[in-house]
Amino acid sequence: MSHFPKLLASQIAYDVARTMLDGFDKHYRLFREAGVTAKARFEAGDWHGLQALQRDRIAFYNDRVHEAVVTLQDEYDAEQLDDDIWQQIKLHYIGLLTNHHQPELAETFFNSVCTRILHRSYFNNDFIFVRPAVSTEYIENEESPTRPTYRAYYPGSREGMAACFERIVHNFQLEAPFEDLKRDVGHVLRALDEHAGEFRVAPNFQVHTLSSLFFRNKTAFIIGRVLNGDQMYPMAIPVVHGPSGKLVLDTVLLRPEQLLVLFSFAHAYFLVDMEIPSAYVTFLRDLLPRKARAEIYTSLGLQKQGKNLFYRDFLHHLQHSSDKFVVAPGIQGLVMLVFTLPSFPYVFKVIRDEFPPPKETTRAQVKSKYQLVKQHDRVGRMADTLEYSNVAFPLSRFDDALLRELTRHVPSMLEYQRSSDGSDEVVVRHLYIERRMTPLNIWLQEGTDAQVDHGIQEYGNAIKELIAANIFPGDMLYKNFGVTRHGRVVFYDYDEIEYLTDCNIRRVPEPRNEEEEMSGEVWYTVHPHDIFPETYRTFLLGDPRVRAAFLRHHSDFFDAAMWQQHKDRLLAGHVHDFFAYPQQERFIHRYGAATIDDARRAA
Repeated sequence: MSHFPKLLASQIAYDVARTMLDGFDKHYRLFREAGVTAKARFEAGDWHGLQALQRDRIAFYNDRVHEAVVTLQDEYDAEQLDDDIWQQIKLHYIGLLTNHHQPELAETFFNSVCTRILHRSYFNNDFIFVRPAVSTEYIENEESPTRPTYRAYYPGSREGMAACFERIVHNFQLEAPFEDLKRDVGHVLRALDEHAGEFRVAPNFQVHTLSSLFFRNKTAFIIGRVLNGDQMYPMAIPVVHGPSGKLVLDTVLLRPEQLLVLFSFAHAYFLVDMEIPSAYVTFLRDLLPRKARAEIYTSLGLQKQGKNLFYRDFLHHLQHSSDKFVVAPGIQGLVMLVFTLPSFPYVFKVIRDEFPPPKETTRAQVKSKYQLVKQHDRVGRMADTLEYSNVAFPLSRFDDALLRELTRHVPSMLEYQRSSDGSDEVVVRHLYIERRMTPLNIWLQEGTDAQVDHGIQEYGNAIKELIAANIFPGDMLYKNFGVTRHGRVVFYDYDEIEYLTDCNIRRVPEPRNEEEEMSGEVWYTVHPHDIFPETYRTFLLGDPRVRAAFLRHHSDFFDAAMWQQHKDRLLAGHVHDFFAYPQQERFIHRYGAATIDDARRAA
């Protein structure tokens, strides 16, 4: 800070700081209550209630920021406070965070409120938290939380492992009964042996589990790790309602890549009750060292903190790189102008000022579609987006061709300014940032036969899972899908999505005469929201390799009956089961209904 006030003498400064922290504390209290409520709704099998809870929680943050801004404007005329007062407000706020359990989140909340009150050209680094002011390390050591972040279990011997895992499950105090917990624990031990080999239990053998369950869709996850000597295995145990209606352990995930998919950017955020979120993030980072803290915070439902950390990481990357932003490779869309920084694994998407035919939409409608995706269960098949306003980029880092494209297609979104160090910047008023993936059309063009087969199987699975979640993608061209580094196909172009239940699924009518049969044009009436699955053959099956793979894996894709069945189930209130792991990983497929004795003998 350039110059501190000599004394924190202003009562108004303290009161403003206290009001802002009260606003954050209310937000986080409601956030934690959502995690507690999720447990009750999971136990009751209230899947629609869980979906509503997930959707409503996303709005909590902005609602509390708005409340704080209104209060500060009404009670303190905050916009008119001078520089000295704002510096004191920040210092008082830091003092109030000394023994706080969520200081990093509270700092981000402060920034959100501050930047709403002060115009972008006015607020500066003296008034906001550009970097953390309060450490989150060892918070638990300073003041004991209500419960520890994780529990440690010591089986003592190989024979004690079954009782240990049963105790782990029971300690979550799920009210719903289990179908056969002993059998399921036997499957867990069998899978552990298959993964690690029949290992000897070292003297320090331990199992650590985070103290709260992680809820998403129709599953509660136990997240932890297994320590045996110098070996460490990440662990996730999904708990689901089985066919009997009772609870079962569905599988155990022990490979890092499985947990990376579980915490992927293509899944909805978890509902989880955390007293000290930084400790949860530290634990998860030990399991997933390749995953950035920003992504972990986001997957835990703390997306504003994720955005904050992502932007800090982005600025750090800019400081330590020299390549230029360029137009993203692939076929450019009609709605978004997309650019990227080759050394940074993300793309930046800006809504165009005008949309050429046949697109008929508006900027507001496009933004509403992206908001719909944010609030919906993405079932591992829709990329999450980070939405930013007024992002300043160094002008010198923009490739000339990209700058021409931006000037031509999104001039209303651009503003030029001089930074504090005298360099020129281009400010993009609104953009979305997404994880960069290999466009599926490029994957299919350049891939081997095996890659094409895998890509098409994944594409069909992605569409079927989306419509089962009540999402009709709209524009299903391969260019609107990407392939992740784990080989999963993910949808990322949202300007034409609709709820499947709003669509009219139709078959193409039989032609009434030879003229209609020979016509190259659509000769039947098409209403808004009409979809004709059999017509998708025209633009999906042009490549012989793609056609062979498609008909091998998804021959029902072009049958209107398949689509209508999904719609009928949705209208009947059915909530589909989605798994963040292959079906063959589930115990019911790996081991069938084997008893615990069968599982032990097999292990």
